[in-house]
Amino acid sequence: MYVLTINGRGPRPAADQVPGLVRTLRHLPALIGFQRSVADEVIGVVPDPDTAVQAALGALRSRRWNVGIGAGAVHPPLPEAVGAAGGPGLVYARRAVDRARTAAGRVPLAVEGADRGPAAEAEAVLRLLGGIVAGRSPAEWKVLDLLTPGARGQQKLVAQELGISAQAVSKAVVRSRWNEEWACRPAAARLLALASGA
Repeated sequence: MYVLTINGRGPRPAADQVPGLVRTLRHLPALIGFQRSVADEVIGVVPDPDTAVQAALGALRSRRWNVGIGAGAVHPPLPEAVGAAGGPGLVYARRAVDRARTAAGRVPLAVEGADRGPAAEAEAVLRLLGGIVAGRSPAEWKVLDLLTPGARGQQKLVAQELGISAQAVSKAVVRSRWNEEWACRPAAARLLALASGA
């Protein structure tokens, strides 16, 4: 299992950003649903590395969050409230988010796990992916949010929906490195699995 501890970057904004982050992540399968732990911090426990990658990239998209991933177990029985949970996964996630906070000038993401080598490699790949995701423009996201990975022939439909040319959709896909992101996600997930030492 994988614990994500996500907390706010920089000075706290006037409006509470936590409900929006929880809404962004609520559709993901979770063993303990993403919820506020304290102030501007959210913690969730997910069952597999693919979901951990998806949650991390979803949080990085807005450029407002530090993301720590702990590749490790949470003691059973799993509670509904994350504050009642314990185990190495939570310890790893706390250490990771504390390191992510100090990633000046870099993508604010860190990974900790039982096996440090794969954890460091997963962190490196996820930082590359996070840089891609966080660097996209609102116009690119307008296109990408309508695409389904691996589905063929959808660019024309997206163009019709947005009232733009298919060529504009194609350019947005290329410029945003969407295909590269989806090609690299499995590698990040595989490294996270190795980091857990399972």
